[in-house]
Amino acid sequence: MKKILTASIRTLVAACLLCGATAHAAGSSEQGQLQRTVDAAIRPVMKANHVPGMAVAVTVGGKRDFFNYGVTAKQGGKSVTEHTIFEIGSISKTFTATLASYAQVRGNLSLSDKASKYLPALAGSSFDAIRLVDLGTYTAGGLPLQFPGAVTDQEKMVAYFRSWRPDYAPGTHRRYSNPSIGLFGYLAARSMGQPFDDLMEKTLFPALGLQQTYIRIPQARMADYAYGYTKDDKQVRVKPGVLDSEAYGVKTTAADMIRYVEANMNGAGLDQTWQRAIAGTHTGYVKVGDMVQGLGWEMYDYPTRLDSLLAGSSSQVVFEANPVTRLDPPALPKTNVLVNKTGSTSGFGAYVVFVPARNIGIVMLANKNFPVPDRLKAAYRILEALDGSLAAGSAR
Repeated sequence: MKKILTASIRTLVAACLLCGATAHAAGSSEQGQLQRTVDAAIRPVMKANHVPGMAVAVTVGGKRDFFNYGVTAKQGGKSVTEHTIFEIGSISKTFTATLASYAQVRGNLSLSDKASKYLPALAGSSFDAIRLVDLGTYTAGGLPLQFPGAVTDQEKMVAYFRSWRPDYAPGTHRRYSNPSIGLFGYLAARSMGQPFDDLMEKTLFPALGLQQTYIRIPQARMADYAYGYTKDDKQVRVKPGVLDSEAYGVKTTAADMIRYVEANMNGAGLDQTWQRAIAGTHTGYVKVGDMVQGLGWEMYDYPTRLDSLLAGSSSQVVFEANPVTRLDPPALPKTNVLVNKTGSTSGFGAYVVFVPARNIGIVMLANKNFPVPDRLKAAYRILEALDGSLAAGSAR
């Protein structure tokens, strides 16, 4: 009997070892396939656009994978890793939006408040009739993409806003604008009585578990900060500007950004206040074509066609004023959507996309500002491989 029992145990152990080996082999096979998929999407884009370095992160069902390419600088640079710091440009706007949403959840402000309420110097200006939500969705009435060159400090910023007159009634046209969402973040910080940079670095980033995300990179991490490259391959990093922190000032890593994506998809581990703040950024307020504008984020019904994404990030949508369909009441957050945002500075290009219903997210960070369509196509190729239903829909 003892011999039979011993033999049975040996058989069971062998079976368990075989199951483990099979599972490991399956995992290795899946990992290898994902690596091939990401390589096939990323390497040609880097070669065609002469991108020195790129960090890609993918999360599927809570499992993260990192794929790193190239170097942090063409001369004397290190190999890119998931801990390399990149500028993310306008993806910073999603952090700004999260802070403003957090202020609303805490009762510091209401998005329906007039902008001048939080900056008395704007009383008597056009901002008496412009709501915070108009600033956060680029529908204030035609604020430009950038400040005029003469606006170089806060005093001149206030003077510019006081003298500015809208081209359209607030809430009727979307014109993508750094001054618009920059002022949105600035006023949100004022409602909480603290400087914007401090709120981001001492409140928002830590609350979301982001340990390698900065407005001001500490000296101890400067060696990990990649150099960006212009179209003519000149080395460059972002320069200070009015409302730069609010509009395009975040620097971060692929490791932190994929954590941020996961927080946006399910909020696991966050307290209820931050979960509500993040959900608030996924509320839809206006629609341009197939694209629904949230706070910072841009959203599409899922499955999403590639041509819809390309249209939503086209020059027509980014650089011109577009009439909107106003969503009244605003569209509540839902999971079966594709959420995305592009970001660029003079020397960096980034893209984030995620689908909460599929629990899939992709982060792409590069130290060159390469064309937005190339970013979207590369990410879409990866997303198609991860979600068979999207690939099937694209084939129809």
